[in-house]
Amino acid sequence: MQVTWVPTEHIEFVWPNIREYMMGAAEFTFGRFTAEDIKNELLRRQGEQQLWVAFEDKDNFYGAVVTEVYQYPQMRALIMHFTGGKQLPKWKTPMLEILQQFAADNECDVIESYGRPGWAKVFKKDGYEQRFIFYELPVE
Repeated sequence: MQVTWVPTEHIEFVWPNIREYMMGAAEFTFGRFTAEDIKNELLRRQGEQQLWVAFEDKDNFYGAVVTEVYQYPQMRALIMHFTGGKQLPKWKTPMLEILQQFAADNECDVIESYGRPGWAKVFKKDGYEQRFIFYELPVE
């Protein structure tokens, strides 16, 4: 399994291989993003966000993660904005290793993410801790 960062100029080339994974991730934003919005943000922000892909060869892509380095007033974080794919056990560990190295290289203090409750179980053995739950109140 290979995991790599995708330079901005290659996103359009890679996108057809991961579009369905980003559609799945976008579904859990509850109307905030579509897969195309995710791609457009990656292209518009020119490297401020990073696209990472897990694959075996040019025809077998297993997953994708969109990250962003963010400077809070008191700490620096690598935020995992969107994660999607298939057969997560095949690529989770190599993806986390690459992201941890990228976070360290960028002097991040933490890697953070948000998502549906099932992710808490997926990442618990990797040392992630659930810090809070996101609530939404519709405006009527």
